[in-house]
Amino acid sequence: MLVKRFCTPLAILAALAGPVVAQPTFIPPTELAAASSPKALFAPLNALALAGGRMVAAGQRGHILYSDDGKAWQQAQVPVSSDLTALAFPSAQHGWAVGHEGVILHTTDGGATWSKQLDGRQIAELVSKRYGAPANAGDAEAQRLQQEAEGLAAQGADKPLLDVWFEDELKGFAIGAFNLILRTEDGGKSWTPWLDRIDNPRGMHLYGIRPAGGSLFIVGEQGLVLKLDAAGQRFQQQHLPYEGTLFGLVGNAEMVLVYGLRGNAYRSVDGGANWSKVETQVRAGLTAGIALDDGSIVLVSQAGHILRSQDQGANFLPIKPSRVAANFAVAPAAGGAVALAGVGGVRVENLQ
Repeated sequence: MLVKRFCTPLAILAALAGPVVAQPTFIPPTELAAASSPKALFAPLNALALAGGRMVAAGQRGHILYSDDGKAWQQAQVPVSSDLTALAFPSAQHGWAVGHEGVILHTTDGGATWSKQLDGRQIAELVSKRYGAPANAGDAEAQRLQQEAEGLAAQGADKPLLDVWFEDELKGFAIGAFNLILRTEDGGKSWTPWLDRIDNPRGMHLYGIRPAGGSLFIVGEQGLVLKLDAAGQRFQQQHLPYEGTLFGLVGNAEMVLVYGLRGNAYRSVDGGANWSKVETQVRAGLTAGIALDDGSIVLVSQAGHILRSQDQGANFLPIKPSRVAANFAVAPAAGGAVALAGVGGVRVENLQ
């Protein structure tokens, strides 16, 4: 008996195309652990920090590495593969890392293993809950905060966090793009948005947060400098005679130095009330800085410059590097040297 086989046009096309290949399922970086790779140490690294005597570095694809002697490095266990931008260690054991997709990571063993405390999706929920529909529809500030919250929520999980700082194992801040600022007082178990406690109505990106000059400062886009009013628990804008982007700040109890695009740096010795321009003789972006135990200040650039000041940041002299490479982070190293992280991993440079 002849049986006729009927094929639809779609079935014919499928047969001609061959067997169906299953498409891989997309896993967001916030849910995908960082891959272990011997190349991680040589990939671009964005952050360096000291966890007691241990050095910790972080960078692309969730890679975190640590070394107890600055020579042999091990890759940490990290539950995300998001690019990481900053590290903070208030003690030898407890540390935090932040990065893209709004990730906040925590370690309790000096950087060997990490757990996720927060991500961009959760941040959107926190912001929406805190700044939802205002009770008073005529309150202009409340409406602005609601619009800002709606904008952050609309971004989805993509909320880059760009810096983190902790004063101890409980209290700290994480800051990032579009005026994103979060506060914790319980070691990251809970985070509170501080959008209503910062004078940044235009929603500028926040790039750096550090204590200096007797207070806590934040720097960001278009010359933005903010200083924490401890009594009012609010970051208040300070006037700076410069409108370019600032990538970070460094200082000591008496002085604060802010730095950024095209080698620009400004210094204040009165808590941010007045600023003087520092001539760095550099035209590349200054990306990181530290104050060393001997009182000197070191700045580094994306073009490989190393600058050192021995007069509280008033003047800087260049240090010739052993190898020129883009620098994204700097930390103290043994023997008065500095460790640099950037393109090509971590290297140590002497300052003599």
